[in-house]
Amino acid sequence: MKSIISDLHLKFAEKTWKETFQLVRRCMDRPKDASRPCVPLLRSLERLQEVVNVSSLNTMRSRLEMIAKQQGMGFHITEATCYLTADMFYLEVVLLLCGEVEEVKVAPHGGSPVPSESFLWLLRLKQFTEFAMKLADLFTQYNIPGDNDQKLKLFASLQFLGKDLEQISLLPCVPIDSAQGDMINNGRVGCLIAGKADCPLSIQFYSTPTDGMKTSDLQEEEMTDREMVVQAAMVTVDVSDVPHKLQTASVIQQPPQLDPQGYPVLLPLSEMLPACFHLKLQPAIPMMCSFVDKLRQITGVVIPDVDLQWAALPKLLMSSSPSAKIHMETLDEQDAIFTAPLPGSVMHSYILPGAAWEVPAQRGAVVDSIPFTHPAHVPALLELLRHQCVINTLLRSCMTSQCTGTGSECDQHFEVRPESDISFSVTFQGPHTDSLVVLLVHVSDSHQITCTLFGAEIGDPSMVENLSTIMKKSMSIPLALRTLYLKLEEITPAPISASPEATTEAENDQSASTTTAATDTNGALTTFSQNAALPEDDFSLSGSACYANSDKSELLPEINTSPAVSPYPFAPGGGVFTLDDP
Repeated sequence: MKSIISDLHLKFAEKTWKETFQLVRRCMDRPKDASRPCVPLLRSLERLQEVVNVSSLNTMRSRLEMIAKQQGMGFHITEATCYLTADMFYLEVVLLLCGEVEEVKVAPHGGSPVPSESFLWLLRLKQFTEFAMKLADLFTQYNIPGDNDQKLKLFASLQFLGKDLEQISLLPCVPIDSAQGDMINNGRVGCLIAGKADCPLSIQFYSTPTDGMKTSDLQEEEMTDREMVVQAAMVTVDVSDVPHKLQTASVIQQPPQLDPQGYPVLLPLSEMLPACFHLKLQPAIPMMCSFVDKLRQITGVVIPDVDLQWAALPKLLMSSSPSAKIHMETLDEQDAIFTAPLPGSVMHSYILPGAAWEVPAQRGAVVDSIPFTHPAHVPALLELLRHQCVINTLLRSCMTSQCTGTGSECDQHFEVRPESDISFSVTFQGPHTDSLVVLLVHVSDSHQITCTLFGAEIGDPSMVENLSTIMKKSMSIPLALRTLYLKLEEITPAPISASPEATTEAENDQSASTTTAATDTNGALTTFSQNAALPEDDFSLSGSACYANSDKSELLPEINTSPAVSPYPFAPGGGVFTLDDP
């Protein structure tokens, strides 16, 4: 074997990439079994094409052929024109003799070829990975199973859906932020990208904030410096085991008639088709089990449980996070600990107790596709998805980097616990005191975030409202908590260090205090100090619950209040924030 390998090295040592590339192609043209191509040769060809400089007509043809086969499309050549073909569309690429791309056209089924500037510039810039991804989205849009009649009928239904969604998107909505942000986060159907010959029908419906924000409390130049992350969904149609009523024409009356909520009155669907529309989420979204149930209630279409793998929401957020810098350290194989760096060299530590997040009511699943049957479902689905995205964004703001331990390298430590499917609490030790402070964050919907503070008196009621505003604009728990902590430092007096004389006097008083001894039935002796009474506003943690150490605490009736009314017409799962009685 060593002799054979040595001979091969000698034989091809001076061969050029072009000769090696042609050799692999010749081997692929003569497979032993046409139905089972040689996988190692395919991988070799792909790797060779990725490193070969596309600078000739043949190399460009080979690269386009490889991309077409990877997408499951056909490939044909006529002189200097390449055709990447599918059942419902084809891509026409006109090449020059030097290998440069002169023109790219996309032709849907039954339509004339339309020039595509986006495909053209991707190929001219040799951005083949982006070209392949864009082609894959287009192929998914047109890849409709079934016979020709069924494909044409379902494709026509999808086009009518797109036109109706476009009319709904033109309805006025209340402006809140910038034009683009308003359209994405507040539009009835988000920012609709109408389906074109070279662009599938898609919706951008949620984006994270990007602009820096200043506050007088922090005195920082910039609170946030994050790139905008846009959540989108591609609208497709696919066959279904259960027939559904789908539109075969527009369901919006002409001229449109609006209901009291400002939505157009939609006509009922009539024709049963073995298919269903889908929102293909890009990327997939981790969702609480109660939110998945609400999706089903909106559409009436069941999302198969076999496609969902349930797990604790923090684990799902970490596994699906777009940032590769997110790490987790486990404590006792349950609790997740993270650190969050802040401006001014401040470091926060966040712990998410596994016992609290692993309960069945707090588990979730990563959802990548949502079936629906009517354009009226889309606004309600998008609002529910936005609601979940807001919760996910807030929790992800705590998961910025790996925690190296629970030592003193962090300035403050916080515990984040779920209280219901739309609320969570953050517990931390107040400045200059042994008392615990609890911040309850209630996300009523995608536009309302309410903060409630327990265990500390700020004095200024507007401060809590300002805290809610900061959290809504920055979508960051660490930034909001730093604002709160600095405010508490201002209003909480620092302890005065005792003089030596005072210390000696206190020690004498302590030694002189009387004690009471009590003996149990087994003769065990228990000693109580008469000076050991706890202040009424003192707080401590018992196990995994935060509670007041005094029966006289006024927090218990305040916290055991009814939850806010849900914006959806169905009852949310989970409980409300409560404090256990010691």
